[in-house]
Amino acid sequence: MLEVRRATAQDQTAISRVLATAFVADPVVRWLMPKAGGDVQMFRAHAAHLHAAPGCADIALDDGQPVGAALWDPPGHSLSLRQGLMGLSRLLLGMGSGFRRGVVLERAFTRARPAGQFWYLAQLGASTPGRGVGSALLERRLASIGGPAYTESSNLRNVPLYQRFGFAVIQEISLPEDGPTLWTMLRK
Repeated sequence: MLEVRRATAQDQTAISRVLATAFVADPVVRWLMPKAGGDVQMFRAHAAHLHAAPGCADIALDDGQPVGAALWDPPGHSLSLRQGLMGLSRLLLGMGSGFRRGVVLERAFTRARPAGQFWYLAQLGASTPGRGVGSALLERRLASIGGPAYTESSNLRNVPLYQRFGFAVIQEISLPEDGPTLWTMLRK
């Protein structure tokens, strides 16, 4: 039976592993790091430091086993200097030479981000797609927040999932260096 709950600090390792599994063939992750290997460490940096606002991570469990995760930033979220430095150093360790492309990706995200305050869905992934885990994660968080939400989809086949929850594509981003395409999406 699928259970979705707010994640705790003790869930960070499980979240990192689930997201690494979910994104193992993701076009953007493989553009950043052509060979899997640092994926868990990269997602650990996100879960523990870069998108670690208290109470803003969700985990999905199937019979007690982690199968999905979502990392959200609340409106107006900003990192402390310590969080930012820790996150960036862990990203560098996990991503190696892919870190340079990560900077390119983050700049593209920053340019495309709409003005205003909104919930930001930084990561959403299920270790086994097509079982409703992503929908359950979105449903839980979106039912509890007020105001707009924003995300980027790194895979075209996920765009309909977000659209079912009221997100609309607002921009298409083509990454340089033969990079993949991403879709920015806003839910008003």
